[in-house]
Amino acid sequence: MRLVLVFLLCFFVAAAVESSFITPAEYSKMLYFNPHGIGCNKCHGAEGKGSVIGVYYEFDKASGQNKKHEVVAPNIVGISLENFKQALANPKNFMPSYSLTNNEIAALYMYVNKLFKKVENDK
Repeated sequence: MRLVLVFLLCFFVAAAVESSFITPAEYSKMLYFNPHGIGCNKCHGAEGKGSVIGVYYEFDKASGQNKKHEVVAPNIVGISLENFKQALANPKNFMPSYSLTNNEIAALYMYVNKLFKKVENDK
């Protein structure tokens, strides 16, 4: 009897776990929009094409005027996997450090490439 109960418990746990998995496409999209607190989309846009994150002004002594500067997130659609990995491994300027695993980086790259194919097909 005990063996039957253990078997049934294992069966129900396995069935519950199996039904909770998400597809690789869903996982990669989830990572793009919220990898660890703030999504890539907040700076790179919903389609990865980049966007203006903010604007600031700096006083130029030579001209006596304020100069406008934009902080821009680059377009990440269509870049090589090596450049993608490099940008995530060694973030510069305003790019946050996410400490992503290799699997997470691969999933994000897959999502960005999917966006690239969509953009190319729309032309």
